[in-house]
Amino acid sequence: MKRPGTKPQPRGELTLQLIPLSSDTNANGDVYAGWLVQHMDLAAASAAGRLAQGRTATVALDRMEFLSPVRVGSEVSFHTALEDVGSSSMKIHVEVWTRDPTAQSPRKVTEALFVFVAIDDKGRIRQVPETAGPLSR
Repeated sequence: MKRPGTKPQPRGELTLQLIPLSSDTNANGDVYAGWLVQHMDLAAASAAGRLAQGRTATVALDRMEFLSPVRVGSEVSFHTALEDVGSSSMKIHVEVWTRDPTAQSPRKVTEALFVFVAIDDKGRIRQVPETAGPLSR
């Protein structure tokens, strides 16, 4: 529950932070949705790889909604949090927050749930190690 007078905060660990360039935008100066999805997948893959202690593959993306546009030059932060771990799969929640160049406070742009499986060097599904360290919940 949010306390009165508190600002919303990103959930999870800061995993990736970038500033989109004009080549990442449409004719209106807004960042393409595909750019955000690409970097969300990269952030989630980084978190999943640490947890799985090796190679992983994205198998699903769920529950994505764009709340507001991202402008060129904004600082874009990708936060990851572990939702669930199965014997070979991991669900990683990703939130994207942005801070416009003239803004004092960040704002949430989108979020999604990514599902990964741990794979071996031959691309076959393998177990997630039981000794895997926790990510932020």
